Amino acid sequence: MMLFIIALVVTVTFAFPLYFMVVNSFKLDREVLSNSMQLLPTNFQGITNYQRAFEVVPLARFFFNSFLMAIIDVVVTVFFSAMAGYGFAKFKFRGQRFLFLFILMIMTVPFQILLVPLFIQVRSFGWDDSYQGLIIPGIMNAFGVFMMRQFAYSIPDELLDAARIDGASEFRIFWRIVFPLLSSGSASLAIIIFLFSWNNFLWPLIIIKNQSLAPLQVGITAFTQSQSSEPQWAVAMAVSTLATLPVALLFIFFQRYFIEGLMMSGIKG
Repeated sequence: MMLFIIALVVTVTFAFPLYFMVVNSFKLDREVLSNSMQLLPTNFQGITNYQRAFEVVPLARFFFNSFLMAIIDVVVTVFFSAMAGYGFAKFKFRGQRFLFLFILMIMTVPFQILLVPLFIQVRSFGWDDSYQGLIIPGIMNAFGVFMMRQFAYSIPDELLDAARIDGASEFRIFWRIVFPLLSSGSASLAIIIFLFSWNNFLWPLIIIKNQSLAPLQVGITAFTQSQSSEPQWAVAMAVSTLATLPVALLFIFFQRYFIEGLMMSGIKG
């Protein structure tokens, strides 16, 4: 009973800000700024604030940029992480232990430490304020390699040896046998990468200056900062709700893969 109460308190604590955001998106601006805590809107506005959001904010463009960044990150990261994870799990080569320890070390380094040198490198390539600079630095992920390595350990060596005896090349073995068997891990990693990419704010904020290239999170910030002396907080809440909707739906329908991925990443190979 005590665990249930604790779980309930934690759930309410994390869920209430989301509920408050959604409720405020159906209010008038003056209601949002009122000191009284209203759990339901007094003057229900329907979808008016959402219509205003599409009128004052280029949401379609921001959504396109966010989906483009997230989808490319997911496809490229999952493929190369699966390939690298399979290599670390099933092949023995000189320096393997050192390379894997180096990957683990990268996982412990906060992104903020790498931010300045990464920005300088991307700028030297001429990729600042471009899709290349926005997307390419995020397509390889140390956590993805580590996670797919854990899943690859579950593949029987006998299956791979049988394919080699039949004359299959190593890439054919990976593409036809290993990658399909890693489908569960790939789905888990895809969800994690999508969530991370969709919510990524700091790197796009630094690398993108052209608003037409900005993803949704940066676009929302630019909108709130560019408002007049009378901010449209109800519209801002509507925009934030729309930005949260894709990741919320993704987690609701595919939470099994998300949880499985986190659990498998903790299994020692």
